[in-house]
Amino acid sequence: MFSSISMPEFYQKTKKEPLTIIDVREKEEYDYGHVPTATNLPLSELAASYQTLEKGQEYFIICQTGGRSATACQFLGNQGYQVVNVMGGTSAWMGQLEA
Repeated sequence: MFSSISMPEFYQKTKKEPLTIIDVREKEEYDYGHVPTATNLPLSELAASYQTLEKGQEYFIICQTGGRSATACQFLGNQGYQVVNVMGGTSAWMGQLEA
């Protein structure tokens, strides 16, 4: 089970507190531009490397539009992780993307 957050809510939340953000797009997409402070963990590698994440931590999962992040949230939620899907993804990000 996981929850979702709209881009306006997520954007405002990033201004108020540090968030742990995971970008599940492929490395090339992430390198092109990502939300500041986001860490890249591609969906294609998630099943092999999710154990590096901490169970007690809340993670905000983002992709380009919200589809891959929802898939990642479903998987991670089933493994017992606290995850929030960022709806709209980086295509809806209201700030400057880092490259």
